[in-house]
Amino acid sequence: MSEECNCNGTSCGEGCNQSCGNGAKENNKQDEFSADLNKLSHVRRVIGIVSGKGGVGKSLITSLLATMFSRKGYKTAVLDADITGPSIPKMFGVTGRAEGSELGIFPKKTHGDISIMSINLLIDSEDAPVIWRGPLIAGTVKQFWTDVVWNEVDYMFVDMPPGTGDVPLTVFQSLPVDGIVVVTSPQDLVSLIVKKAANMAKMMNVPVLGLVENMSYYKCPDCGKKEEIFGKSKLPHVAADMGLAVLGRMPIDSKLAALCDEGAIERADVDYLNEAVDTIEKKLPAGEA
Repeated sequence: MSEECNCNGTSCGEGCNQSCGNGAKENNKQDEFSADLNKLSHVRRVIGIVSGKGGVGKSLITSLLATMFSRKGYKTAVLDADITGPSIPKMFGVTGRAEGSELGIFPKKTHGDISIMSINLLIDSEDAPVIWRGPLIAGTVKQFWTDVVWNEVDYMFVDMPPGTGDVPLTVFQSLPVDGIVVVTSPQDLVSLIVKKAANMAKMMNVPVLGLVENMSYYKCPDCGKKEEIFGKSKLPHVAADMGLAVLGRMPIDSKLAALCDEGAIERADVDYLNEAVDTIEKKLPAGEA
């Protein structure tokens, strides 16, 4: 590390001009990695859906948010950045290959007119494994931004893979992410998971809009009693400790799971994420982008 670098080991100070790898946006290196949007596209707001671990329901939250914003009259899109575990097309019931021309690749449209792009729309079979190394995966995500003709989009939701590896780093550095929603579950590791994801966003100078907890409880369909199957939620304490807002608590909902399996997530009529929608609209109004 150069003597001119005033890093504290976690992120760079404002005056740092070294390529030490810490705080890419803070050390003014962001422009070197930024990717140009396709010239025929116009995307006003980009929101990342992230988590520090897998299996917490990022794709479900992404799909529901896109659906809820679409119902409010916004032109919405989903960029499926989970290259090795894509599930967005399945949730929306979208099949077939995406088409393209010399102008670029055209996203597929859902029944509700949401634009989506996923690796599953570019390979021969949706159950074919994507066995690629990190740089190739990251490059594909970048191409989903540069080579896809997104046309007019008010809100784009990026479904990211878990962790803080190549793909999240590529998204934060290459795409103009306006904010992220961190998805978690009510388990003992929640504090560590949330802090890892939130700290990465902070280092990249990306605002954390708030937290959504999935699988928070199960509500008996007969008596209405709520059971916290995975234990009492630690989210309020973690959110307060980090100064973050809780944007919603999603229950284990068998009807919602069935809609995902049927490819009919757009038929979901739930209010679990109303506060998340209100917060995004207030903090990131599409008209001001």
